[in-house]
Amino acid sequence: MFQPFAWLIDTFYGWTHNYAIAVALVALAIMLLITPLTLKSTKGMLEMQRLQPEMKKLQNQYKGDRQRLNEEMMKLYQEHKVNPLASCLPLLAQMPVFIIMFRVLHGLTYEPVLGKGFVPKYIEHGSDLYKALAGSTKMMSFGLNLAISPQKAMKADFASGIWYALLVVILGGLFLVQQRMVASRTPTNASMSPTQAKIMQYMPVAFALFQVFLPTSLVVYYMTQTIVRIIQQGYITRRFYGEDGLGRQAQAASAKARELKDDDAKPSKQKNEQSQAPAPIQSKRVTPSKNRPTPSGKPSRPVPPSKRNK
Repeated sequence: MFQPFAWLIDTFYGWTHNYAIAVALVALAIMLLITPLTLKSTKGMLEMQRLQPEMKKLQNQYKGDRQRLNEEMMKLYQEHKVNPLASCLPLLAQMPVFIIMFRVLHGLTYEPVLGKGFVPKYIEHGSDLYKALAGSTKMMSFGLNLAISPQKAMKADFASGIWYALLVVILGGLFLVQQRMVASRTPTNASMSPTQAKIMQYMPVAFALFQVFLPTSLVVYYMTQTIVRIIQQGYITRRFYGEDGLGRQAQAASAKARELKDDDAKPSKQKNEQSQAPAPIQSKRVTPSKNRPTPSGKPSRPVPPSKRNK
């Protein structure tokens, strides 16, 4: 599992003899392999958004029958050839790669005894990368030790550690640019509060700050990937969000689905308001009729004889 990725780093290092460039080329190669999957998942996600009005109608029609609703939803997906899980494929593909790269970079700088030098794993002993790392205590590239984390670098020497922190700041800025490119194409969700929107916007930046505790080589890896993603997002915007493109159709369908949702919510809201309205106050006083028994069963006041003869 780890050897193919270590072999890639070894191969690129043999071409460049630079650790940072070798790691960046691995990130570039992985992103090029994932790009077709990303484009396919983006198209599938937009096709799902385009079906939202029909999905909303089915939800209203089969509101009390969950099994029938699922059957009709599957028929709708099959009719339009849409995979509801397509948007998850790039994420599922990248998470194992991140874990593997983390293990590989740690393995290349494996140090059994602190201060005695690296004993690289996963690569052949006769390779250029093994010869360069074996017995060394640093993985230097462009004046930075890629084997340590920015946090350790700043703790050892704050002045020189600023350059490591600068890499993390640049990574956070790249994440923010990518997030804003995606958000600019996504219609505002009325059900999302401003606080939730801010959290979604700045969550990638928080993830960038987490890189302070990871090896600097992984920071280089993520910076390269993020630059490629920004280029991907620019291409996706031009391809899918042009005039009458699939993205525009998906946005219009999402707006229509929100209108249907609001229309459905209005009657229930009015019903709730009516049920919560106070009932009219009715007087409990009852005036008994003249010459008739009172409601309590007691006889009414007797009429004088003089008035009775009249």
